[in-house]
Amino acid sequence: MTVQTERPPSGPVDVVKRDESGPAGAGPRAASRLGALTPYLLLLPACAATVLLLGWPLLKDVLLSFQNLNMAQLIQHVTEWNGIDNYKEVLTGEDFWRVTLRSILFTAVNVVLTMILGALVGLLLARLGKRMRVTLMLGLVLAWAMPVVAATTVYQWLFAQRFGVVNWVLDKLGWHSMADYSWTSSQLSTFFVVTVLIVWQSIPFVAINLYAATTTIPGELYEAAALDGAGGWKSFTTVTLPFLRPFLYATTFLEIIWVFKAFVQVFAINGGGPDRLTEILPVYAYIEGVGNQHYGMGAAIAVLTILILLGLTAYYLRIVLKREEEEAGL
Repeated sequence: MTVQTERPPSGPVDVVKRDESGPAGAGPRAASRLGALTPYLLLLPACAATVLLLGWPLLKDVLLSFQNLNMAQLIQHVTEWNGIDNYKEVLTGEDFWRVTLRSILFTAVNVVLTMILGALVGLLLARLGKRMRVTLMLGLVLAWAMPVVAATTVYQWLFAQRFGVVNWVLDKLGWHSMADYSWTSSQLSTFFVVTVLIVWQSIPFVAINLYAATTTIPGELYEAAALDGAGGWKSFTTVTLPFLRPFLYATTFLEIIWVFKAFVQVFAINGGGPDRLTEILPVYAYIEGVGNQHYGMGAAIAVLTILILLGLTAYYLRIVLKREEEEAGL
């Protein structure tokens, strides 16, 4: 006769164990994992498109910068690696550093003018009535939406030496020496035309961004400032400017990138002339690479241009972050 010393597991306990380890318990865990992966899955198409459209051409450009690729190698389908010779030739030449300094000064002038004028237009939009605001915003959007090539063509016509509108107006106003003036005959006048074009195209972006930022400022702050006796300028510096500062930082960052890589405006106006005196880095890379058929050299200049732009933007972001930390510590 045998005696049962252990009590067999009961039914309910067995059921609970199956519920914890079976398919019913795996469902919530799978749903939780899927929920955690959802943001990454949604970003995957954008990341894939970025890698395909930007990453692959950038990689090809980097590889090309280490090659000696001229028309002879291109016709013969020969890959001739020359290491860092292209970079040595570029960095040891005076032309690259001269064009780099010119590009930085050109970017600084255009960004400063764009931000000042764009901010003034944005503040004007906030002060106008509804009808005038809609009219002005419509004009800004039309100017912003105009293709770069089309806008450049219009400015070529406006500043044409013969039959140009600007010369005609100046002649009628009494400056008769400007009746047949060539705006592309000197470095400064050519840069003046290009700067007017770029600033005109950039103002709408800055103005609309700044106007949108002003709509987020609570009206109670202006009322409190008025009760404290603050005038227009005091209200601007104590209420408006602190709210607009993050938008100004972000917009300036985008403008630096946009102006620094401006190619179409400079090249279409005068091809970097006269005597290559208005070349900036993107135009310099194109002329050396495609114009002179030194494709490896042009690729090296393009890579160096990207590195310089990254350095400038990193320096700007460092200044912005430092100022924000100082303001937060006050």
